[in-house]
Amino acid sequence: MKVFLDANIIVSVLNKEYPLFTFSSRVVSLIDNPRFQIYTSPICLAIAFYFSEKKSGQSHAKNKIGLLASKIGIAEIDDSVVMKTVQEKSVEDFENGLEYFSALKAGCKFIITEDKNDFYFSKLPVMGAKEFLEAHVL
Repeated sequence: MKVFLDANIIVSVLNKEYPLFTFSSRVVSLIDNPRFQIYTSPICLAIAFYFSEKKSGQSHAKNKIGLLASKIGIAEIDDSVVMKTVQEKSVEDFENGLEYFSALKAGCKFIITEDKNDFYFSKLPVMGAKEFLEAHVL
């Protein structure tokens, strides 16, 4: 099952932000579970790096992002993703549109985020980390 992680899930793991870390870290750990393929976008990684760098410094943040990027699927953002985002009238936030259409392009079946309202236009199920774990893992 292919799952897309929004930036807030990754940030909570990199910065150990409780109480979300308890659930988000378990979702990220699904990288090692053969039942799941975990994806994110380059934009989500950039956002996560920014917040990790603020907390841990550049060197530590680069190491964290490097480790994550070596294990996670990176959903492509190309001209087709950009054009779908621009053309979709229901998308108001360009960044979220890019994430959504890159998740679709990668074949993801779920978007995991703690800001579910950001993906109000999604035709994919959008779930929080705890909700996803309860429904598909535990």
